[in-house]
Formats: sequence, structure tokens, C-alpha cells
Amino acid sequence: MAMVAPPSNDRKRVKVYELRNNDWFDRGTGFCTGQVVNVRITISLSSEPSRDYFAVEESKIFVESEDHPDRILLETKIQKDDGYQKQQETLIVWTESNGTDMALSFQEAEGCAAIWDFVSQVQQQLSQLAGPDDALSDDAIESFPNPVMLPTPELSNLAEVDQTIRAASASQQGRESLSKFILAEDYVGRLVPLVQAAEELEDLPDLHRLSSIMKMLILLNDTQIIELMVSDGMVLGVVGALEYDHEFPHHKANHRQYLRNKSRFKEVVPINDENITRKIHATWRLQYLKDVVLARILDDPTFGVLNSLIFFNQVDIVTHLQQSPSFLKDLFSLIEGKDASPARRKDAVCFIQQCCAIAKNLQPQARQSLYGSFVQNGLLNVIVFALSQNEAPIRIAGTDILVAMIDHDPSMVRSHIFKAIAEKRTPLTDTLIDLLLIENDLGVKAQAADAIKVLLDPQQAPPDGMRQMNEQFLSKYRTNNAVNQQTEQFIQDFYDNGAKKLFQPLKDLEERESVKDLTFNEVSLYCHLVDILMYFVRQHLYRSKFFIASEAITARVGQLLGSSQKHMKLTALKFFRTCLGLQDDFYYTQITQNHIFGAILDIVYETLPRDNLLNSVCLEMFEFIRREDIKPMKIHIVETYRERLEAITYVDLFEQLIISYDRTQGYVQDMDGTLFSQDDDGSPIRTKINGANQRWQGIRDLDAEEEQYFNTSDDEDELAASKPRQLHPIANGASPLMKPLVDYPDDEDDIVHQRFQSFYHKPPEHSQEEMRTDNEENELPSAKGIVLPSTPPERVAEKRRREEDEEDELGKLSLTKRRSSSASSNASGGSGGNYLPPLRRKKSFATGKDTPPTKKMTISLSVKSPNPIEADRKSE
Repeated sequence: MAMVAPPSNDRKRVKVYELRNNDWFDRGTGFCTGQVVNVRITISLSSEPSRDYFAVEESKIFVESEDHPDRILLETKIQKDDGYQKQQETLIVWTESNGTDMALSFQEAEGCAAIWDFVSQVQQQLSQLAGPDDALSDDAIESFPNPVMLPTPELSNLAEVDQTIRAASASQQGRESLSKFILAEDYVGRLVPLVQAAEELEDLPDLHRLSSIMKMLILLNDTQIIELMVSDGMVLGVVGALEYDHEFPHHKANHRQYLRNKSRFKEVVPINDENITRKIHATWRLQYLKDVVLARILDDPTFGVLNSLIFFNQVDIVTHLQQSPSFLKDLFSLIEGKDASPARRKDAVCFIQQCCAIAKNLQPQARQSLYGSFVQNGLLNVIVFALSQNEAPIRIAGTDILVAMIDHDPSMVRSHIFKAIAEKRTPLTDTLIDLLLIENDLGVKAQAADAIKVLLDPQQAPPDGMRQMNEQFLSKYRTNNAVNQQTEQFIQDFYDNGAKKLFQPLKDLEERESVKDLTFNEVSLYCHLVDILMYFVRQHLYRSKFFIASEAITARVGQLLGSSQKHMKLTALKFFRTCLGLQDDFYYTQITQNHIFGAILDIVYETLPRDNLLNSVCLEMFEFIRREDIKPMKIHIVETYRERLEAITYVDLFEQLIISYDRTQGYVQDMDGTLFSQDDDGSPIRTKINGANQRWQGIRDLDAEEEQYFNTSDDEDELAASKPRQLHPIANGASPLMKPLVDYPDDEDDIVHQRFQSFYHKPPEHSQEEMRTDNEENELPSAKGIVLPSTPPERVAEKRRREEDEEDELGKLSLTKRRSSSASSNASGGSGGNYLPPLRRKKSFATGKDTPPTKKMTISLSVKSPNPIEADRKSE
């Protein structure tokens, strides 16, 4: 047997909403029905293998999709404790068993009433079948054996009413019971007259109690109670009680005075539906209640309830307006017609602005439908009209409408502009440029600049309603050639006609001798222009280059680096940092030709040594050049401003930049001397490697332990000095105690020996004589010898061993030189093909200022070749 009779078979048109992340999500539009269905339940007894079945009747709410009848938007079982609430006349809200908040917004109040009656009957019968034990928990039964009853409200018993409400609000069951009593007894309507009575008696304690009672009633989060409080007959008494706060006993608010001002509500076009008018008033009062009256005491649940009421009211209002063609026609005719007064036109623009602001909170489908209706009736003409007016409020409203329209669908605005260009009318971009250049309101300037950037974005973004569709459709949308060609043509037309007009204030800087006297409005304008230029540089790669080069924009932006306003300097620095980040040779050339880094170094010197934002931005730019190794910039900076860079020593960034430049150009330490030696004046020795463009990676400095290691004598030297050796010369004159550096194969040894004999012949007596001569005279030798500093004389055996070791190295080098004759010819610098360059041994690592004075010696080796070859020798 059915629990209750289902409603009539007439389907009720309804929208299904689901609360996701504190925002109502539209699941779709469909037709709602209440049905009682039979559910078959299977039971199995442990003693019998057979199964039994029995049927159970369940009451459910079904919503079938309007577009796809086979699709079920909602199927929910009616429970007795799901907290169903009827809000206004067309809304039912409840919470599913899994905690999800759901809502049904009916198109007609009759359909909502039929479904609500069905839900109420089902819940009532479920409560009767469950019995008293299931209706409330044991604790609730003990706390509330009877429903909550409040005494008749009078000034004498307000303290008792306050205590009873406070006690009942401590539990969920008490709150529900209290809400039912207040609605049933019209308790709010009986409290309102007491406010005026207490004010006449100047009874401040009772006024504070009334204020506390009203707050607690609102915090019950019952939508019917809140809607009752903001109704026409109750709202002034409720906010009158809320004007008194016991936490501020000596202060009183003026909420009633603000709400009584009927001039705030302006009916631009008459609205014939009284229900919509009432919802407009209720929505405005709810917003005032949420944002002003209760802003200090609101908790999250109450805040959510108020937002839900406002949201559903706005949906109903917008839906009614867009479905009323006569209303929209009358609204837009006020702006396009010539008979309307300027005041009514202003009100019409402001009304459209409020509708667009409400549309931001709507679902994409509803917002798309609203803008579609507005555009068909001339919304873009309204924007052009508003932006061209002299009154600032109208221009602000026009920019708000335009920004909301662009955020929704920029392609729609582009199509309108392109159509205006084709018809030889003034496009919207020119209006925006004029607004940006002449407007004094900073907010309007910012909105106009943002609108220009979005309209000139070459990347087509889909409208809000399409962003949730599948990727296949979006890929087709993005690859629409007609749309892309139209966008490209639109951007090209802007560079041909509008860009020069937009950046004309920047070009006019060429006639100014100084930019330190810029006004505040000029600084704001230049900041927006440079910001737009940065956007063009990133988005319009080729058109922006041609425009910057032809109009000499880089020099004008560099001129702004001399401004006295720090944020102006930061904006200009941001532009040049953007150009460097692109790593394009075109911008490198623009920066170097206009000497931009000279002005940047001026800023560094001005901010020395403070670590502020301006200084940090400049240092980061130089660090980026060094880190990314941008050679054109590095060469230009160091070669042009080397002295200025060397003077900045509080950070090592510029020193590293100079060192990096030197390595790039081929400057390294003098390899003929000590690796870490210095001249007499203390400056480091720098020479050039073979070829100025070769890269030299450099050698790191030695630490203390390595320096000590090279300064100490080897164990072999100490052993050779303490124990004399008996030498047994062999065929090639090498020491028998010395192992060759490389173990050559036998065949290679023969080849090395033959070539060595053909190039070298060593007369030992002549060499020793020359050594004695050089040691005695200490003069420069003849062309056959090269002077090198030497250490004090050492033992003959040790000297001979080192000589033979050196001859072995010379033999290997001769083999290498013979294999690469072309390289030998280039390196020798002489005309003879057998001429070898003199070998040079590195100086001792211990050489320095503290090294004892040394004597010079010359070693000459006789060779069979007609060209003499000399080798520098240093004794250790």
C-alpha cells in the first residue's frame, strides 16, 4: 500500500543546483516529479538455502533532463531527517545523506507547492512509522521532553525570552523546535512593536535585550525566518533593534535612516511583476544585512545561508528580465533614443552595469543567455555611448560593462569592432585609447588598459560557456581559420592606425629636457603605456619589433629611467628586463644603441649601498646577463662602462662580469711567469692566448695547504743531496737511475733516437764553459741563449740527471712537431722548416717577493741543423 498519494502527473519545470565549494553549481534544467516506487528486497535465512523476496514502497523525487529525456538529473529518496526547507515560493533546499546540499528552483510557484506538499506528507508519515524513539535521541528527549515554548513577548519578560532562546539554541533539536514555534506564532511580528515602545521609554537595557534576541533568531539559519525579517513590514523594526549593541552601549547606528531612503531604488523601466519587485527589494536588504549590520557577528553557516538567498533571488530576477522582450526593448531604447533625459540615460547605464555585475555570479549557461539577449538589443552601443560621456560615473559604469563583457567573450567584442572598421565607423579601440589618454580617474585608466590588452590578444579564448566542453570541440574552435584571420587583420589594423595614437605621449618625451617634473597623472599614463608595450613585445613578436624600431620607442622608455618616481623607474626597468628575457638580437641592438645601461648604472650609483627594490632589480638584470652568458650585452657593458663597474665593490657581481668578459676575449694569467704572480706594482699580469677569440676557462686560486705543498722541497731532492750517486752514462746520455716518462715500444724508440740524433748534438764542455761565463759576468747572453732566473748551484750529478731528463722530453716534442709540420711552421715564426721554438719551463711556484736573489744562466745546445735552437733552463 502506498505511503502517500503522489502528486499529479503534470511535470514541473525546475533547475537542479548542487553546492560545490560554497558555490551553487547548475546541474541542468528538467522536469520534476514525485513518485512512490516499489523496491524488492532479498532476504536469506541461514537455516534454508532458498531466498525470499518482499517489496517495500519508497518515495522519491525524479528530475528528467529537458534536453535529453533519457537522462536523469536527480533521483533522491525522501528521508525523514534530511532537513527539507522551502525558501520563498519557488525553492526547496535539503541535504543529502552523504552531506551534499541540493536545491530545486521551480519555474512556477504552483509546481513548488505541489512537490513541497508531497515531501511534507512523506516526512510526516515516516516520523509516525518510526515512533518517538527514532524522532529524537535519548539526550534530546531528556533535554526537550516538550516542544520549546516562549512566553508572550513583553518588555517585562524580555530577560526570560532571551534566556529561553539561548538555551534552546544550544542543540540542533532545540533550534529546529524553536524555529517551528517562531514561525507558527509569528513571534517576530510580536517583537517588532516592542522596539518602538522601548525607545519611547528610553529603556536601554530592554533595547539591548531585543538586539540580542534578533541576532539569535537570525543565527538560527532558518531561511523562512530570515525572509520574514527582510519583508516590507518587518525590516525596519528588525534593523531598529539591531541598531543597539550591548558591546557599544554609548553608540547607536542609523540603519533605519539608510533603508528608509527610497531614492536609492530607481525603477528605470516599470517592472509589472510584483513578485520580482519584492525580490529586488529583499535582495538589496539581505546584502545590506550581510555586509553592514551583521558583518561583525556572522558565522560561516549564517553567511552561507544569506549568500544562498541572495544567489537564488538574483537568478530569478535575471531570468525574468531576459525572458521579457518588451522590458529589454524599453530599456535599451532609452539610451539609443533622443527623447530620454540625460538622467534617465545615466540610470539605464547603471542598471545594465548592475545586471552585468550579477551575471558574474551566475552559471556559464545563464550568463551566456543574458549577454546574448543584451547584445541583440544593443549592449555594445551602450558601451560606446557610456565611454564617450563627460560624466565620470557613466564612464566608470561603461568600463565595468566592457570589462565584464570581455571577461565573458572577447571574440564577441572583437567582431563588433571589426564590423565598425568595415563600416568606416569609429571602432571601440579608438574610444578606449582616448579614454586612457584623457581620463583622470586611475581606476578607469587601469580598466581601459586591461581592455586594450585583452582585445589585442592573438590567442583566441573560448567563451565561458564553452570552456567546460570536451577538448575535441575546443580544438576545432581554436583552429577556426576564419576567426584567426579576422583577429590577425584586427591586430594589423590597430598597428596601422591606433598604435601611433596610443603611444604618442611616449614619443612626445623627445622634446622634454627632463622627466623629473612629471605630474602624477602623467606618471600613471606612462606606466600604463609601458605595461601595454611589454604585453605587445611578448605577444606580437614581429609587429612590435617593426613599430619599436620605426618609432624609436626604446629611447623614450630609457628616458623614463631618469624620473624621480620610483615606480616609474621600476616599470621602465621591467620593460628592459622583458626584452632581455626574450634573448633576441633585435632588442640587444636597441638597448646598446640607446645606451640604456648607462642610465641603469646611474640608478645603481644613486641607490648605493641600500638593498632596496630598485637596486635589487638593477643587480638582477646584470646577474641575468652574467648567468645566461649573453655575449653582446656583456661585451657592450664591460667595454663601455668598465671603469664604472670596477668602482662598484660592495657586491662581487660586477667583478665577476669583468672576469667573464676577459675570459671571453682571451685574457688569462701570464703563463711564462708564476701562475699567481704579480708585477711590481701589484696588478695581476694578463696576456692574450693564441687567438683573441679563444676561450680560457681559468685556474682557481690555490688554498693554503696547496701553496705550502708547492713551497716545500721534494723528498727526492733531499735524498739526492744527501747521497752522492755514481753515474754510468749510456748511449743516449740519460741517467741509468732515472726511469723514462713513457715506455715507448722498441720500434718507436729507434725512430725517436734517429730523429733526435739528426736534430741535436750536445757538446758538454762548451755548455759548462758558457755556464761559468754567465755566472761570473751575470750579463745578457748572445743570441744563442735566453736569460732565465735560476736557483743557487746544485750538485753535478743532480744537474746532469735533470739535463738528461729534459733531453728525453725534447725528443718527444720533436716527434710531435715532425708529425704536424704545418703547425710547426706557423708556431716557429722562422723560415726554416726544421726550426723548433725554444722550450720554456714554468717558474717555481715559490717565486715571489720573499725569494732570495738569483743568478742568471744560459744553456746553449748545439744542433746539426743549420738553424740554431735554444732551450731555456731553470735549476730547481
